[in-house]
Amino acid sequence: MKILISDPLSQIGIERLQQTPNFEVDINTGLSQEELHKIIGKYDALIIRSATNVTREIIEEAHNLKVIGRAGIGLDNVDIPAASQQGIVVMNTPDGNTITAAEHTIAMILSLTRNIPQGTASLKEEKWEKKKLKGRELFNKTLGIIGAGHIGRIVADRAKGLKMKVIVHDPYITPKSIKKLDLEPVSFEELLKRSDYITVHTPKTDDTANLINKSSISKMKKGAMIINCARGGIVNEDDIYDALKDGHLGGVALDVFATEPPGKIKAMEFPNFICTPHLGASTKEAQDNVAIDVADQIINYLNNGTIKNAVNVPSISSELMNTLYPYLTLVEKLGALQSQLADTAILKAHIHYEGNISEFDVTPLTTAMLKGLLTPILKDDINFVNAPVIAAERGIKVVESKSHTSEDFASMINLEVQTLDGTNIVAGTNFGNNRQRIIRINSFYLEAIPEGHNLLIHNLNRPNVIGQIGTIMGDCNINISRMQVGEEKANEQNVILLTTATVVDDEILDKVCSLNHVFSARRIDF
Repeated sequence: MKILISDPLSQIGIERLQQTPNFEVDINTGLSQEELHKIIGKYDALIIRSATNVTREIIEEAHNLKVIGRAGIGLDNVDIPAASQQGIVVMNTPDGNTITAAEHTIAMILSLTRNIPQGTASLKEEKWEKKKLKGRELFNKTLGIIGAGHIGRIVADRAKGLKMKVIVHDPYITPKSIKKLDLEPVSFEELLKRSDYITVHTPKTDDTANLINKSSISKMKKGAMIINCARGGIVNEDDIYDALKDGHLGGVALDVFATEPPGKIKAMEFPNFICTPHLGASTKEAQDNVAIDVADQIINYLNNGTIKNAVNVPSISSELMNTLYPYLTLVEKLGALQSQLADTAILKAHIHYEGNISEFDVTPLTTAMLKGLLTPILKDDINFVNAPVIAAERGIKVVESKSHTSEDFASMINLEVQTLDGTNIVAGTNFGNNRQRIIRINSFYLEAIPEGHNLLIHNLNRPNVIGQIGTIMGDCNINISRMQVGEEKANEQNVILLTTATVVDDEILDKVCSLNHVFSARRIDF
């Protein structure tokens, strides 16, 4: 077996691979896309970090490639759909750097509070600015944590050890589940109002991009401090500059940036802005952990067929995979649709299998549904291994049921999801071997292909509504690839699933929502 390591990896992981019989390990970092394209065809496994871009063009040349392993969490640099089409397993190592990232957050809070970077720089310039650099205590201060995943929970634990008051906002976890962690759940507005420090621990999604902006900062206490060691772009860098300039914020600490490396950003002119070059996962222990994890996962997969932390395939026998694979894709998309329909925390997911598919062990399908349900919320932090565990941690009750007959299709899958606000029902089926279709969204029946960028529009069934939507798209240079309409005759209402070539931005979405007879419109991505 030939393994290519194309990004720097801790020696302990390299040695594990080199000591495996019949493994030939090449370490070739800093390859250009052209160089990788030329050599990738001879390798069975590729191990990367964040520098190597595994594009569709690279994957199409990877004729022998069986697995891509990421030493770390983020997989923005891998074309996962292309890898799935080629039957290449994509794995990451989500657990190796959680403690390190949490500790870096605490270090940033302490450094910001006690002016440690400024004091170091001052002394190195032979100054003694003791009075100027007076800090404050963390004792009894309120830390607001946005995001109660693994890292957010560790930060909360460490902060409580410093005798801080901890409040938490996570719209995707029920308040009851947060209380079980001995933490106080609050709304976003309350967190902004009460916190002396605000730290972000969420993936970057449509909902979290630009979350900390001019509007949210204006609701914070005067003198509050912001820390972001999660993902760049969640904190608006221009808006924190303005808030530091007018004195509303007491300080900001960033480890991540909208563009990396960021060059010189405006906030760097202020002494109470401190920053590090994405060091959240940069400790020897974390780098060793992810190197060991990815090496062991590659070894176990190539030698034994054991899959761990895969983001595009669950652990399943090859025989069963041939039968279930089209439905794995379908249920993952049903889960993703339900997640994007939900406006509040998910309480329960009931998946019901009808017809031929009910004759099989559907456990992998239920897992795939949970992965789809959680991916829009957690992005690369979720995979087929940890999806059931994280769902349980978030208080999501999972119910699985079967019936051996289906009235309209050979096999059909219904997914009913209950949230704090209500219940949504979606259903899907496969036509032929692998042609997924969404056939129900609540009380509307349609036949929609779950692919790409979409708008889901709910409207009154009146003349020219569709025409007006088309006009807006055309005027905004948005190409419509497909359109499916589901009708509810009793209430004279429609849903329209509009597939677009590019993402519809907020301005265009607002134009659609402002049309007469349009009740709502939201983005849905598959």
